[in-house]
Amino acid sequence: MGEHTSEVVKLANDYLGYLADRNYSSQTVRTYAFALLAFGRWLSCEDIELDAVTTDVLLDYLRACRAARVAGRPGPNVVRMDGKRADAYKPSTINLRLAAIEGLFAFRCMRDPEAKNPVPKGKEARRPSAGERAGMLSHVARRPRQRSPLRLREPRLLPRSLDRHEVVALVESLQSFRDRAIAGLMVFCGLRAGEVLALEVKDVDIGGRWLTVFGKGRKQRRVPLDVDVAGMIQTYLLAERPETTSKTLFVVAKGPNRGQPLTPAGLRTVFRYHRAKAGVPAGHPHALRHTFGTALAEAGVDLAVMQALLGHSHIDTTARYVHLAPAHVKEEFDAARQRQRARR
Repeated sequence: MGEHTSEVVKLANDYLGYLADRNYSSQTVRTYAFALLAFGRWLSCEDIELDAVTTDVLLDYLRACRAARVAGRPGPNVVRMDGKRADAYKPSTINLRLAAIEGLFAFRCMRDPEAKNPVPKGKEARRPSAGERAGMLSHVARRPRQRSPLRLREPRLLPRSLDRHEVVALVESLQSFRDRAIAGLMVFCGLRAGEVLALEVKDVDIGGRWLTVFGKGRKQRRVPLDVDVAGMIQTYLLAERPETTSKTLFVVAKGPNRGQPLTPAGLRTVFRYHRAKAGVPAGHPHALRHTFGTALAEAGVDLAVMQALLGHSHIDTTARYVHLAPAHVKEEFDAARQRQRARR
């Protein structure tokens, strides 16, 4: 390993530690770590020192990311519906890497004001409306953010939810009460995977049917506990959960790590196996949370209530689920068309 490569590694480790100290989620720190690892490897292969990184070097790196093949994906003979190769990195992945790099150089500039940040700043991503600046919506207004002109355009995709048959097939393939309770907390209570794994036994009020959830940035919220999920958790605690000193609710049931907290890798392994077994390739943990949000939107739940249940920082994120309510949208569309026909 060259001297300048070790310099990148040291700066990246300091930056990741800084993020952890600022209470960023472990998932964010992990994702940024992999993004910076890819950037550091590319710098090493190109024999470029950290101080020699310029905007042109970043353009070369982004070009290399767009041309890179993803290991284990189908070859270039497989083409998606949008005409792109199926083995390439998505624009969102490349933008995430750019965000990690931008944060890394901003961290370096914070420690050394003489250092230069090679990531150019763009214009503000959005302008607040008059109501957001001083009116009734001022309490929900986001600060305008400057986005780098190096960012790739991303398609605006709606969250992917599962239909009822997919949910039933996935849940029925789960054998243990632990795994069924985990899936239930996602699809019937809207918890993120990280929030489920962070639950402690004391956070679950089975009698009162309430959950105390710590979301991103350790933001606390209380979520109603579905009665069926409460029964699964109670059965798991009484019959399946091994004796352990761990306060974490969901622990490893067998093997050398028996009694230790269930890890994100362990949860991914469980879902990877069962979505293949159930024939539900889209059955990822976050798809179950999207299914919960879609069900709320279709039921006509107030947007502010949905935001509180899902733990979103801004209501714009929650509003995406309104567009995912096909039944509600179709009803409103049919009613509008019926009114138009009546006027003829």
